[in-house]
Amino acid sequence: MNGDGTGSGVQIRPGNGDDLEELTRIYNHYVVETPVTFDIEPFTVEQRRPWLLAHPDSGPHRLLVAEEGGKLLGYATSSAFRPKQAYATSVETSVYLAPEQVGRGVGGLLYGSLFEVLEQEDVHTALAGIALPNAASQRLHERFGFRPVGVHEQVGRKFGRFWDVGWFQKLLRREPMGSGAASRGVRG
Repeated sequence: MNGDGTGSGVQIRPGNGDDLEELTRIYNHYVVETPVTFDIEPFTVEQRRPWLLAHPDSGPHRLLVAEEGGKLLGYATSSAFRPKQAYATSVETSVYLAPEQVGRGVGGLLYGSLFEVLEQEDVHTALAGIALPNAASQRLHERFGFRPVGVHEQVGRKFGRFWDVGWFQKLLRREPMGSGAASRGVRG
């Protein structure tokens, strides 16, 4: 995959084991410095390896990285939303950028590439949980067609305070006629 939405030589490709050290560094920045993830302790590279392995090169759970001149700029993922089988066609998406890369358009480039890949998979719904407030992340998700669907209030405690999580949803495929709750006699 090639992408160049930033006006530079940014390449989008699947992430791999060679990227794990830098992917861990990027994620740990958000663990230590921000409330955008509710992990509290930074990860070692080996602790992060199962996460990497949960994102193969095919299927609904993907890891895409943005690279420029051999340097990793950030990544986007689609991961299992919940473990129960009926949720298999729903994914939770996220984007993390190296802190020095924020504001260059790399997040949008990654998300656009991720949704392009997901169009080829059996994925119906993408969801994103955003620690609030986070106007930049909200704007990015809304730009890609996510709509707010609710807020879980004070569900995470980090940095000595409680944080809300806003939930955003994007339907990637519309349900075929006759297969919804109304066709089964279920009413809201």
